[in-house]
Amino acid sequence: MRTITVAFALVLSIPGLAAAQEWEQYQNIQDGFRTVFPGQPKVTTTTYKTQHGYVLPARVYTVDKGREHYSVTVADYSDIEQMGKEHAETCPKGALVCKGGGDLIGIGYWKHDTRGAPVNAAWRIMQRENVKVTDFLYSHHDLIEGYELQATNLADQSRIYAFIAMYEMKLYISEATVPKGAPPATLFQTEFGWVDKDGNGIRYQTMYSYEFHGMQPKLCPPVSNDSAKCGRTYPLPPLQGAGRAGRGGGGGGGGGQQPQQ
Repeated sequence: MRTITVAFALVLSIPGLAAAQEWEQYQNIQDGFRTVFPGQPKVTTTTYKTQHGYVLPARVYTVDKGREHYSVTVADYSDIEQMGKEHAETCPKGALVCKGGGDLIGIGYWKHDTRGAPVNAAWRIMQRENVKVTDFLYSHHDLIEGYELQATNLADQSRIYAFIAMYEMKLYISEATVPKGAPPATLFQTEFGWVDKDGNGIRYQTMYSYEFHGMQPKLCPPVSNDSAKCGRTYPLPPLQGAGRAGRGGGGGGGGGQQPQQ
């Protein structure tokens, strides 16, 4: 089990960090994730355009604190297979490049689009103007695979800290930007995780891969001696000395319908 209280205590040992933030534990059952925010996030309903052009429903959870910006974007890929089928029907006859197809690629390239979603999301950050990537690595949170990325905005020397993962047909992009000289946002980057419908944390005993366990939900990593269960859950401890615990409900919030590119 990842112990949030221990992680938080370790981060507090970094000079100036304890005074800089009052972190709140936040979880959202509708989108199935948990994290820490320096305040309650605003929730915006929007859309997310995939690498192959499919426009998916999404929500963005944001907290702005001075020049610091924290966000979690959740894009729902649940209907992308049906979108692929509908797209293929509009293709010229015999246009395999348009249709994709086959069990490996998926009609309309929906499987490749889903497999590549985390890498493509990381690539979009890398391609921002005046951004220099300083760290990009394969990682996992609670044995759910993903990628961690750090970068510098050359214009003002602010720092970007991100974790990106695909879980149960949803893409999660957790990203923080802090100004030059501010404490690193590593707590926000590393404390991202998932919760079940009852708000309990989810952790696997072996590596969860969205390729094998998300797109093919009958295959699950074994957990203890019960291979019928995809993951074990555990109650989440409160953050010690980190302000009140925040719990998100069913998403919502307002906001515009601006596509996330």
